[in-house]
This record gives sequence, structure tokens and C-alpha cells, in this order.
Amino acid sequence: MTQLAGKHIVLGLSGGVACYKSAHLCRLLTKAGATVQVVMTGAAEQFITPVTMQALSGRTVYGSQWDAREPNNMPHINLSREADAMLIAPCSADFIARLVQGRADELLSLMCLARPMERIPLLLAPAMNREMWAHPATQRNLAQVQADGAQVLGVGVGDQACGETGDGRMLEPEEIMQELAAFFTPGHLAGRRLLITAGPTFEAIDPVRGITNHSSGKMGFAIARAAREAGAEVTLVAGPVHLATPRGVKRIDVQSARQMFDAVQRQADEADVFVATAAVADWRPASAAEQKLKKDGSGQVPALAFVENPDILAAVAQSPRAQSGALYCVGFAAESHDLLQHASAKRLRKKVPLLVGNIGPATFGQDDNALLLIDDQGSRELPRASKDELARQLVIELAHRLPAAR
Repeated sequence: MTQLAGKHIVLGLSGGVACYKSAHLCRLLTKAGATVQVVMTGAAEQFITPVTMQALSGRTVYGSQWDAREPNNMPHINLSREADAMLIAPCSADFIARLVQGRADELLSLMCLARPMERIPLLLAPAMNREMWAHPATQRNLAQVQADGAQVLGVGVGDQACGETGDGRMLEPEEIMQELAAFFTPGHLAGRRLLITAGPTFEAIDPVRGITNHSSGKMGFAIARAAREAGAEVTLVAGPVHLATPRGVKRIDVQSARQMFDAVQRQADEADVFVATAAVADWRPASAAEQKLKKDGSGQVPALAFVENPDILAAVAQSPRAQSGALYCVGFAAESHDLLQHASAKRLRKKVPLLVGNIGPATFGQDDNALLLIDDQGSRELPRASKDELARQLVIELAHRLPAAR
């Protein structure tokens, strides 16, 4: 995550079994190029040792406001001033209450109170039992800390250490990383609504066989993630892929081209931008067998008849909203050769303002790609890079091309 490279994060740990996740989070932050200063409450030290966090962060861990290692004996001042953000993960119900009350009798809450609020944001990743999370006092306190300027990242749902199940789990470290990346990303698409298709489609021949392609969906998912980080509201229509849904993105799963067509038609009226990255099957079997087609030893191959699938991109691009300019359409072309020629022809045929081309066999299933942007002005290459990086570049391109938000 390039957004975190060079950032200095104060990672605060309050008491809770979720401290074990903080070790992994610290590791992810340092791998992303951030420096991490860990500060722990006494309660946190009951769940994980300062030695562990020091080994992972590569920096001395602090836990006392009376720490004499600081020349002026003011760690609450010195440790916060260089931070780009303070992140409390886990943030217990007790610690949230301390923030609301302005308590300052231990180092971490003292640092939160003493930080320059106008330039050092405070982000909270709550972690607690489901009943504690739902309690009116906790909900009042959450509302108050947000009113006081903190950003609450939300909680996960699932099994809890107490044996119960429900809301209150700390977000997974990877989810917190996505939230941090979004926090440090300029809001190029703030207020925009994006509809994105991704992955292959699967056209059934019989109950166990079908026609599909090698698209992994990684590029479309990367664009969805980058758009959400840039402030957009994102709906992702995904073919049959095994990828985690980007945090904050609404996902609709489909199998066939007709299912994808129907899902897109239902969502298109609410979108400002449509990005068609999915590798949709051009044809499907005219009819799918109800039972598995069996070999009979004769050497005869079953005859298959095909019909053309609906053209999702063309249908959206020719809709009244797209024609009026209210919906900006971006097409993708995965070619095997003569990329510029074929992608340019596809752009004109589909009548879209921007067509993004790539060589399919060189990128399907890979984590990197190279893109060719084609519009009325000509073509421009985005050199090979990670799909996440290309997605961020494409988001900036979109922001520059879209009309001013109303």
C-alpha cells in the first residue's frame, strides 16, 4: 500500500484479547513502509508483551507517562508530534469512555488528549463483547468521540473470545490496512457512485461443465478497492471468482453473462460511472443439458449450438443516461494480439469515451498488468505495474475526465 509508505503511525493498544491481531497489524504497517511507534496501556500488557511489539516495530515500546528515557520526561508530547496519525487498535469500551471524559492518568489517553488535533487524526478500531458494543453507554460514547473528531473504523461480526457470536470483534488487520489506505488517499471520487463488473462468466453446458475463461477478476477488484479508497460508493458485480470483497464495497455475485447483464441493468440507473472490466463470454450454449453429457465410447462428440450473449457494455453505453452524459462508461478489452487496433475498433463499436486495453494471456491470473488507454485524443500506455497501482492511476484518470460533481 503505497499510501502508507513514509507515514509515521502511533499504534496504541488498550486492553483486550484482540491485541494478538495488533502484532500482525504492526507487521503489515512496517511492510507497507510505515514507521510504527507502539504505546501500550497496562491492561494491554496483560494480553501481549512489549517485547513482542518492540521486535515487530523495531522501536522502543512506551507504556508509562513517567518514562525517564525521554530527556524532558514528556513522552506524551514527544511521541505524538511526529505522527501522521494515531491508531488505537484494539480500542476497548473502557478506553472509549476515557476519551469521552478527557481522562489523562496513563500515557496513551494522555497522548490522545495532548495531540495537536488539527493535524494528527485519531482513528479507533473498537474491540469488545457484543453486549458491551450494543450497550447504550458505549453507543453514546462512540457518538461523542466522533463528534470530538475521532474516526471510528467500525467492528467485525463473528465468534468472540467469550464464546458468544455477534458484533464487536476488532476488524482484521487487512481490513484496518484498507481503512488506513483510504484515510490517506485523496478523495478524487468523493460523492461518485461507481458500478464495476469483474471476473469471468460461466456458461453452463450441463450440470457439471461449462464455458468460461482465465480472467481472475483481480483488476476489477483492484479498481473497486481504489475507487472506494478515493471516496466513491462502489457496487461490484462479480463473476465466479475467489477473491475477498474490498472493504466498504457492495458485492453482487453472478455466474452467467445474462445474470451479469440483469444485475448491471438493475444498478446502472444509480451509477455515475460504469467500468466494465469483466471478461464476459460472447456466446453461450443454446440450451444446457439437464443431465451430464456422457461419453459412450463411440468417439462421437455431442453437437453444441451457440447463441450470442447480450452485450452488457454496449447496452449501458447506449442507454439514455450514458448518451446524456449522466453516466460515464469505461470499457475493457483483453486481446491476444494487435492490441491498439482491436481495442480502438471496440471503443468505436461500443461507443464509449474510454477503452482500456491489455493483452489477456499476459495478465490473466497475474498480480501485475500493463494498460493502454484509448480515447478520442489517441492512446497512452500505463507501464507494467501492480494491478493495485494501475487501479489507483486509473482512478485519477477517471477523476480528471468526469464532469464537475453537482
